[in-house]
Amino acid sequence: MKWVVGGFILAVVAVLLRRLLHMGAKGKGQLGRRQSLRGDLLALYEPVEQEIEARTTILGITLNEAFGEREANRHEMAWHIVRLAVGEWDHLSQLVEGLQDLASKFLPVTNGIAPVRRVAVGHFKSRAVKDYVGLYEFLDQLVFRSKHRFALQLRLLSHGSAALTKEFRGACREGTLALDSSEELWNRLDHYFHDFDLISKETLLAFRALLACQSPEGAHELGLDLRVLLERGMRVSISPLPSVKARES
Repeated sequence: MKWVVGGFILAVVAVLLRRLLHMGAKGKGQLGRRQSLRGDLLALYEPVEQEIEARTTILGITLNEAFGEREANRHEMAWHIVRLAVGEWDHLSQLVEGLQDLASKFLPVTNGIAPVRRVAVGHFKSRAVKDYVGLYEFLDQLVFRSKHRFALQLRLLSHGSAALTKEFRGACREGTLALDSSEELWNRLDHYFHDFDLISKETLLAFRALLACQSPEGAHELGLDLRVLLERGMRVSISPLPSVKARES
């Protein structure tokens, strides 16, 4: 019964945090981003940024609660909370991976695109990502066209997201069955979250770079697909998209 009450409390905290983070994100978005994105592009970018930041924060708080229960030797409760974290992870991964797919779809018809920066591969901690990073760094040295380098970056992010989700779910299933309190397993959970947080941020940077290169017509088409992605699970709404003809008039 205790874990049910704990889960309810976490759900309430999650809702409150999402609202608070969305309120604060508007202020942050005005600092430095309005200069580089047109108003119509900013209206597309801000809601997805807010939702990813909110979901990442909620996931981090949930996992921290599980770590606290584990340190207090309440292992059953710790793994019940981890099961709640799995649900939050799934929601976040669907959004992040959907954004990666969207960027890949529109990349071929986007002109002037270039990676904002190389992915900070040295910051990753989990083997799930590190094993692929070496290949990315090697290929990045061989590819010179900006669009191809951007596509390579998207592949790294997509592969990393899928690998981390698979490893995280596997570790959680393994730990739940055995009520495993070992340092090795819990360190893995910590590393998986750390790396997924990095990939989420790098995905937002890549998507923002893609948005900055869109014409009004391209932004309209991208916005229609983005709306479908966001409506699957987010609670932040984006303003209605004007048609291309309406903007031209």
